[in-house]
Amino acid sequence: MTDIKNLTPHSIVVILSDDIRYVITPSDSVARCSSSTEVIGEVNGVPLTRTIYGEVVGLPQPKENTIYIVSTLVAQACPDRDDLFIPNEIVRDTNGKVIGCKSFGRVH
Repeated sequence: MTDIKNLTPHSIVVILSDDIRYVITPSDSVARCSSSTEVIGEVNGVPLTRTIYGEVVGLPQPKENTIYIVSTLVAQACPDRDDLFIPNEIVRDTNGKVIGCKSFGRVH
């Protein structure tokens, strides 16, 4: 059986049908991309900035029979990792709030 580790700061609700849902709680660590902000201009007194993303932190090494659920940004930063997945086929309530996902997907 494959172990699923949630490396996001949020619980992930997987909705397989109206009757089958399960929750994957966050793991002990969160995988993130380091970032810095650079001011690139101003419009009507409002700063215009650019975010520069750096290395991924908090991401464990690959482990046999384990997949990691991460943010899209982390998955994009690690295209060589085949064990990283993102919540996919997002499900929203009638107000547009995200309530879960139907699958896990890869970013390539």
